[in-house]
Amino acid sequence: MSEDSFLCSICLDLFSQPVTTPCGHSFCKACITKYWDSSDVCHCPMCKKAFDPRPDLGVNKIISEMAAYFKKSNLDAPIPIPEEVPCEVCSDTKIKAVKSCLTCVASYCEAHLEPHHKVAALKTHKLVDPVKLEDRLCKEHGRMLELFCRDDDEYICITCSKTDHKDHDTVLIEVEYKEKRPQLDKKRAELEKMIRERQEKIQQFRVTVEKNNIIAENEKADTVQVCSALVSSIKRTEAELIEVIELKSRSATREAEGLIRKLEEEVTELQRKSTELEQLSHTEDHLNLLQSFPSRNSVAHLSKLSEVKLSCELSVNLKNIRTAIVQLQVTLDGEMEKLPEVMLKKIQQQYAVAHPNLVLSLDGKQVKYGNVRKILPDKTERFETVLCVLGKEGFSSGKVYYEVQLKGKTAWTIGVVPQDIIRKNSRLSEFSRARLLQVVNGGNYSAKNKCVTPHSVTIDVQKIGVFLDYEEQQLSFYDVETRALLYCEDMIYDKRIFFPFFSPLIPDGDEKASPLIISPVKQK
Repeated sequence: MSEDSFLCSICLDLFSQPVTTPCGHSFCKACITKYWDSSDVCHCPMCKKAFDPRPDLGVNKIISEMAAYFKKSNLDAPIPIPEEVPCEVCSDTKIKAVKSCLTCVASYCEAHLEPHHKVAALKTHKLVDPVKLEDRLCKEHGRMLELFCRDDDEYICITCSKTDHKDHDTVLIEVEYKEKRPQLDKKRAELEKMIRERQEKIQQFRVTVEKNNIIAENEKADTVQVCSALVSSIKRTEAELIEVIELKSRSATREAEGLIRKLEEEVTELQRKSTELEQLSHTEDHLNLLQSFPSRNSVAHLSKLSEVKLSCELSVNLKNIRTAIVQLQVTLDGEMEKLPEVMLKKIQQQYAVAHPNLVLSLDGKQVKYGNVRKILPDKTERFETVLCVLGKEGFSSGKVYYEVQLKGKTAWTIGVVPQDIIRKNSRLSEFSRARLLQVVNGGNYSAKNKCVTPHSVTIDVQKIGVFLDYEEQQLSFYDVETRALLYCEDMIYDKRIFFPFFSPLIPDGDEKASPLIISPVKQK
């Protein structure tokens, strides 16, 4: 396996205290720690898989040993030899050396090397290919490095073995070489095996990626087909429903017009009869009055008003169809919420405004204080001084109700704030038109705003409900368990968009503060 396999993808250097994330990628412990501290979401820099909670990573000993081996190999590797090592005997023009003598500590050209081939005393000297001999000298004593200290893992000279390394386990470099050489072959065989295994795994991954791409394309095509069919069906249903409604409306109109005409004719007839009776009431002719007196059946042919009805309601089936469409939308939204990528995107959107010390859950329903302040981009919409986060959806009409679990919390602030509040470098008391309920150190709840007198109660609340009636311009806080009203206040909204406000305040000494748990917002 090459040295590149043990490089950290963050610092691009050999691993230092390597750790492995749950997804299988490895990094220097310091690198991944710094990366997570500066990131909105705790995720792998390679595959982007998110982790919640933040994993506690331990040093991977196997990778650490392999990285140490390569570091040592780099230290033990021969120093690169220049293209030419000059002869140290040549006085004028330096000729390229052909050998270096470790005994003489000098390099020679072909001519000046000849005595080492002829003189008996020089024939025993150790000759090697030309090298820079100053790199093989002990920097302290100026002598050749001939020994290896196993205790200190260092190359030393004879003088070193009698001074700083006295009584240490030292051997000749040749002896250490003979022992290490077979180990090197074994290590290399192990690395070659690891290379083959990883190459096979790479091939498997490539095949898997290719299959995944094919599956993804098929899924995309199926999704487009299904969604297109659904959209077409909904549009067709919309057109058919509108046609049915219009037909019913026209039919009801015709029916009403017919009833109106009939009743108008009856009104005219009744008015005529009333006029005749008015005239008859003035006659003194007894016989004429009796003969002209209307019989009981004179108005029997007229409509009975109790039976004349006109329905203004639509068919029950139409209401059921609308209900089914709404339920379909709710089901689709619920299934989309289950996708980790969709949830992560929403969390990232919330992190864009959340205080750097806050930690949000992947489902976006929990928020708590974190000891580590994240290093995040400077944004005007982010809260920098107030420890809080807003709900992901605002509202400007209707009725909204949501619940917040406070179990284990002794300090918190919840409520609603307008979208246009100044967030950077602003204190909580400076939030204009904010309507909040706050508790500090348990039991003392007080309303926080600039328009009304603070109101306090002392109720042990485990879950609090927040109800906002936008049309009635009223905000109420309830104890969910006892259904007791904690606080109610009239508001002036001025057509502003308001967002739910959550602040898991942390009291002094509470390093393990419980999270605020938010129930889904219900809006009418």
